[in-house]
Amino acid sequence: MFVFASFICSDIPQTLQLSKPTKMKSFSSIQPPHCFHFAPFFSSTSIRFCIRTPIPFSARVFFCQAKSGTNESFNIKVLPPTLLADPHIVYLMEHGMNSDQIRTLMRRSPAFARYSLEDKIKPLVEFFLELGVPKEQIPIILTKRPQLCALSLSKNIKPTVKFLESLGADKKQWVKAIYRFPTLLTYSKQKINEKVDFLLELGISDESIGRILTRFPNIVGCSVEDNLRPTATYFRSLGVDVGALLLRCPQMIGLSIEANIKPVTEFFLERGYTLEEIGTMISRCAMLYTYSLTETMVPKLDFFMTTDYPKSELVNFPQYFGYSLEQRIKPRYARMKASGVRVVLNQLLSVTSSDFEEILLKKLKKLQVD
Repeated sequence: MFVFASFICSDIPQTLQLSKPTKMKSFSSIQPPHCFHFAPFFSSTSIRFCIRTPIPFSARVFFCQAKSGTNESFNIKVLPPTLLADPHIVYLMEHGMNSDQIRTLMRRSPAFARYSLEDKIKPLVEFFLELGVPKEQIPIILTKRPQLCALSLSKNIKPTVKFLESLGADKKQWVKAIYRFPTLLTYSKQKINEKVDFLLELGISDESIGRILTRFPNIVGCSVEDNLRPTATYFRSLGVDVGALLLRCPQMIGLSIEANIKPVTEFFLERGYTLEEIGTMISRCAMLYTYSLTETMVPKLDFFMTTDYPKSELVNFPQYFGYSLEQRIKPRYARMKASGVRVVLNQLLSVTSSDFEEILLKKLKKLQVD
């Protein structure tokens, strides 16, 4: 949890109290960089302590972080008074930004302190809130892209949002896209249109453009000629309908051919699968190439090859790679082998536990009748 409070440190003992009082804690000293550490003596709703020694600096604000209801110790971080005197910082803290986020923001955009609070920052925050951005996402947006405050709200940001909404998709989806990828609002209409034209080339309908952009807004930052078109060409070489693929998993178009795509293709080729079979698997499981090769695909295929299933089962049901090896695949396979019957890979994994048992029972009865 984060606890926020204001206090004044001076040469006389001071007491800070949040909510109802609990036990008291004293500190003998506070050392730079204005961070001190102590064990908890508080409930989940209150903190109280005394400072009994002179403090070599004045501080008004601190943040403390701890896990509620635990006996773990925690730190209190005090922002230097030079920052606390800045109205920009005070405004950001009032909107939930913590000390680490403030430091990150200042590091990414040293010019932030020069942006007009009344003319730039406040209107932008108010616009986001009116748009439907959750208040807790405001610090994240500003930390990710503080340069948004330098843009004109009326000439840049609002027209961009209006243009994006004209591309289709629900307004709520655009809001999510904005706080997941706030850089989206820094792109020109021309740059966005380049990606729209590219998607249209792939046979994606006007109605579906917005759906793809809201699910994978990062596509706007990709180069059509250097990234998107080569990736689309590669998937076409495997016999994949790229337009249909992006409707199901738009993140696929953002993968690196050399770092992400080719290693997976080579992985399947080395294990005896043909390019045609690989293309079929991608078409049936759009997420296939987004799985980790070392952590997901290698151990799962290694296990599959120890079973008595033929390769065709994996081609027919590549969704196999999306199931947990230890919690789903191995237990279900062991249960099937113990029952003495056989089910196809799809039935082995995709049905509920009760349906799975029912399938085994029916097959067992049929086997006994035969």
